[in-house]
Amino acid sequence: MSTAPVADQHRLLEVQALDTRAAQIAHQRAKHPAHQTVAELSSRLADVESAVVTSRTAVSDLRRELTKAEQDVEQVRSRANRDQARLDAGANAKDAQALTSELEALARRQAALEEVELEVMERLEAHETALADLTSARDDILEQQQAAAAELEKVLAELDEQAAQVVAEREQRAAGLDAGLVALYDRVRAQQGGVGVAALRGRRCEGCRLELNPSDVEHIKAAPEEQVVRCEECSRILVRGADAPR
Repeated sequence: MSTAPVADQHRLLEVQALDTRAAQIAHQRAKHPAHQTVAELSSRLADVESAVVTSRTAVSDLRRELTKAEQDVEQVRSRANRDQARLDAGANAKDAQALTSELEALARRQAALEEVELEVMERLEAHETALADLTSARDDILEQQQAAAAELEKVLAELDEQAAQVVAEREQRAAGLDAGLVALYDRVRAQQGGVGVAALRGRRCEGCRLELNPSDVEHIKAAPEEQVVRCEECSRILVRGADAPR
């Protein structure tokens, strides 16, 4: 059985408390709700950004479609104006009849094209409204996301500061401890979920929270003060306190 100064065994409990605190801070850092908030806002922002791109493309396509419709109407209107000018200039009866027929056809064609133009204008207006709404929503989510990211950065900086303080204190408390005791502690801690040493209170191991059986208690009573004892249930190092059986 290994031995270590009693003072070192008690100081090991302080090191364990600091290691536990460091693990808690690391868990807080990894699982802080602000991470989820930022992730959710980033996901929403990506979705809205995609919708903005799709809407912007639709608006661009409709603007080109409207330009084409306007050009078609203008082309028919120009042709009708030319025919009307020729008719007004005094064309002969045969040409006048042909021009009149063509003007009627052009009028029908212009009416149909203007209807297409109006329909495209209405669709464009609807898409421009949708794009404006999406852009506004995108800007709002972006603002929220940036604020959440800044809050997360602040929280993580505070936790990092706490962790640095714990590390510094841990180094101070662990300095000069019995090397064999520290090696055993590190090995058990790795095997037992981060807790390598626990106080023995009465008959209970504070590591696994189980009561020791009478024979284990008798064994501890008989052990020299500097002997490092282990819990028979969880194998953690046990530190005997003032209220433990000796």
